[in-house]
Amino acid sequence: MKITSFNLMTYADLDLGVKDLYKSAWVVLPNTYFDPEKGHALYNRYLDELELADELGFDAIAVNEHHQTAYGLMPSPVVTASALARRAKNCRIAILGNAFCLRDNPLSLAEEHAMIDVITGGRLISGFVRGVGAEYFSFGSNPVHSLERHHEAADLVVKAWTQPGPFAFEGKHYHMEYVNLWPRPFQQPHPPIWCPSSGSLETIEWAAHPDRKYVYLQNYSPRLSVQRYLDLYRATARRKYGYEAASDRIGWGAPCYVAETDRQAVDEARPHIEALFNVFLPKASELMFFPPGYMSPRSLQQVLLHKKANTGGVKIETLIERGIIVVGSPDTVRRKFIEAHRDMGFHELVVMLTFGTMPAHFSEKNIRLFAKEVMPALQSLSDREYRGFEPPKVED
Repeated sequence: MKITSFNLMTYADLDLGVKDLYKSAWVVLPNTYFDPEKGHALYNRYLDELELADELGFDAIAVNEHHQTAYGLMPSPVVTASALARRAKNCRIAILGNAFCLRDNPLSLAEEHAMIDVITGGRLISGFVRGVGAEYFSFGSNPVHSLERHHEAADLVVKAWTQPGPFAFEGKHYHMEYVNLWPRPFQQPHPPIWCPSSGSLETIEWAAHPDRKYVYLQNYSPRLSVQRYLDLYRATARRKYGYEAASDRIGWGAPCYVAETDRQAVDEARPHIEALFNVFLPKASELMFFPPGYMSPRSLQQVLLHKKANTGGVKIETLIERGIIVVGSPDTVRRKFIEAHRDMGFHELVVMLTFGTMPAHFSEKNIRLFAKEVMPALQSLSDREYRGFEPPKVED
């Protein structure tokens, strides 16, 4: 198993009283709540924590993209990945991901990803995402066209990375007379592509297609839902496309906190994880995250069902019980991840070890304890410990 340390770069200094004044920490929260001096300290602290993960032997470190929100301070993950490219010497650097489809010219991001891949000598992982619904309010983009633009932008980017230029690209949403990428990516035919997702069925079918076989990463979901979606990826590959999906094509992402005892871990993590789910994640109606047209009715029904009770007054005990987060002593955390791997067989684990309002000393302790006491046992896991794929009886 490969282990990735993901840092969301939340604005940890946010006045949590804003939850009573504004309907969400996304889009509508005034930027006067952002203090650039505190932001300066946070950015550098978070970069230090990712570099520490590289030093401690994580297989990858990861950043991502969000806009107009205190939830994550990375409107450009290319900037943070670039800052890490020269200082993180050993591990892969994952952009999980960039919303190519939100741009009028996805080639600009394709060029930037290629630059990072060349600078690092081929250590980039490129994440293709549509962006959550809130991003479409930020960009003034029509969510009805989201899926079409996502597919078309991905096709354009992959062709730009792999086909000799110059050539023309004529699509429904993107028209490029000259596609001629300089530089070309270091990795051939292109950097590994991951698809982090909340559980869109269309994303699963797209990522599992034989022409792609992209890594599908399930985030922020109860453990039983994660198992269902990862099994659905395997079932889609088998039944729809006629091949067996390899375990290295699927992954799980979850917040994690390790302390000396279970009780201490819960007590130390409680205010920070509850702030993440109750303040930083939107408490507005689903309209902000899932605007009309963004997702098919069947996908929306499934996603809302599996994410029910994730936000709004949630307690850490509920998050632990449902397996949305993994918290406890090293023995407890190690056991829970080993059991999850036995049931799901994922080969990519993305752990968020800093979250919400967590102070630096807790973050560093968590990173070090996980690396020393948990990670070695997980990195040794393979399909030998996986129970094997059992197709779901119903795929709806």
